[in-house]
Amino acid sequence: MTRTPRLGLRANLAQFTLLVAVNALVGGMLGQERVTLPLLAEQAFGLTAATGTLTFILTFGLVKAATNFFAGTLSDRYGRKPVLIAGWLAGLPVPLLLIWAPNWGWVIAANVLLGVNQGLTWSTTVIMKIDLAGPERRGLAMGLNEAAGYLAVALTTVTTGYLAERYGLRPAPFLLGAAYAALGLGLSAAVVKETRDHARLEAGSTVSLSSTRQIFLLTSFKDRTLSSVSQAGMVNNLNDGLAWGLLPIMFVTRGLPLGQIGFLSALYLAVWGLGQLATGALSDRWGRKGLIVWGMLAQGLALAVIAFADGFLWWAAALALLGAGTAMVYPTLLAAIGDVAHPSWRARAVGVYRLWRDGGFAVGALVAGVVADLFGIPQAIWTVAALTAASGLIVALRMDETHRRRSA
Repeated sequence: MTRTPRLGLRANLAQFTLLVAVNALVGGMLGQERVTLPLLAEQAFGLTAATGTLTFILTFGLVKAATNFFAGTLSDRYGRKPVLIAGWLAGLPVPLLLIWAPNWGWVIAANVLLGVNQGLTWSTTVIMKIDLAGPERRGLAMGLNEAAGYLAVALTTVTTGYLAERYGLRPAPFLLGAAYAALGLGLSAAVVKETRDHARLEAGSTVSLSSTRQIFLLTSFKDRTLSSVSQAGMVNNLNDGLAWGLLPIMFVTRGLPLGQIGFLSALYLAVWGLGQLATGALSDRWGRKGLIVWGMLAQGLALAVIAFADGFLWWAAALALLGAGTAMVYPTLLAAIGDVAHPSWRARAVGVYRLWRDGGFAVGALVAGVVADLFGIPQAIWTVAALTAASGLIVALRMDETHRRRSA
């Protein structure tokens, strides 16, 4: 007997909790690379130019961005669960390729598959949680989703940093990724349930957009709010790409040991992850726009401090601020997309938004890499800091509030 779907976190607590756990495993797949790959590029493969080292982030960003777009369309056509399983199948070979890579081309191939894995799995878990949560607690749902993912990135980052320091860059750090992929595939195939009917229930019988081209243009350019959210997402991941690819290299050149570099990377990610437990819920009470504007400005300030200051404590404080600013922005942007997009085309709108957002990895790799090679890493950080602050001002000027606090 088929049950009629019900909306809301309480009504779907078991499946929602399971999807939070699955997204933690998705985040862990990303965390295996945060410290190890920039250092592997220099120490194992002799890549010294920033643009060469950042090719893995450029590849990852382009593939993930494109996969995000198709994840939304495919999940509308075939259902959420098959897309989630396909993403885990793509992720299975990634740790093995990184462990056995005899040259940098293998690392690039691994990041192509990682981009597919992250685009399909993370996008689908976001869509499924929005399906289950309904309109009232959407910010909280996105906060829990993103917190689980990025806390797992943080925990895996610090763990792989210490594993690399004690046992070497390969294979120990990547064995965690192999375990994550196997467990994620097993849970998704055996226990996760389809949620597309929840979106249909929320949509009702209202006729809305059907053309993917229309949805792309609306989300990217035509709608002031959706396009403001999309550009902010792209710039947010632009500066995260810099933090991923260049900061570990800068810290090595300043004499920090691997353990401290892993700690700094994990601190940023942990504040980002934990902060979203609060900011997602706060956006349900205070609205979305203010958190996005101030979050982007906080990130710009943090990057300026990193470029200007010197020393472990200064960098730790700045990275904590960078994580806090990102926590203010990350779940709130997704919740704003969910507020504006109709349930019948919301999955595709999320896919378009995530196309732009994760395209920021590729843009960040290019901008930061070129500026770093020409003028140095501090100048690259200053450049990205200015772009991040400008993005916050664009949101302040163009975006409309999408979720006003309801009266008691």
